[in-house]
Amino acid sequence: MAKQALIVIDIQNDYFSEGKYPLYQTELTAEKNLEAIALANEKNIPVIHIQHLVSPELGEGLFFYDNSKGAEIHKDIMAASPDSPVVVKRHADCFEKTNLEELLQDMEVEEILLTGMMTHNCVTHTALSPAAAKYNPKVIEECCCTIDPIAHALAVDSMQVLDIEMRTIENAFS
Repeated sequence: MAKQALIVIDIQNDYFSEGKYPLYQTELTAEKNLEAIALANEKNIPVIHIQHLVSPELGEGLFFYDNSKGAEIHKDIMAASPDSPVVVKRHADCFEKTNLEELLQDMEVEEILLTGMMTHNCVTHTALSPAAAKYNPKVIEECCCTIDPIAHALAVDSMQVLDIEMRTIENAFS
């Protein structure tokens, strides 16, 4: 049985209703992620939080600015796995210029389960990353959301066409 890790991508305040870029069904997605995190914790599967940050020097109209309330990982998500590592990224691909690869190697992970926001951007870029390929990435679809249902469906389809397996919470964990 492959050693798994649950990677929870960008469940940050700016994506919720009071944030700078609210997404479709963020509350439901957060609830589903809490279920997945609880199951991972129960099965001693490591959880890794991903936090996207944006430098204020990049200008107006963006979100997730360094040291902002909006850039913080949602409090309920952090509370569900408070001792889990947080990988900070500045690109859509969670592997690009981060320590995620080193962390997975140190944990001897063989398979990654991806959840989070936004399906069509950071989840897809990470699932399809050349660096992710050796970890046999799988996406827990019900734990992902984006701007609307159509963008979500298109992203899921694009990943499936390239052989990224979609899982449910119930069948994700080995």
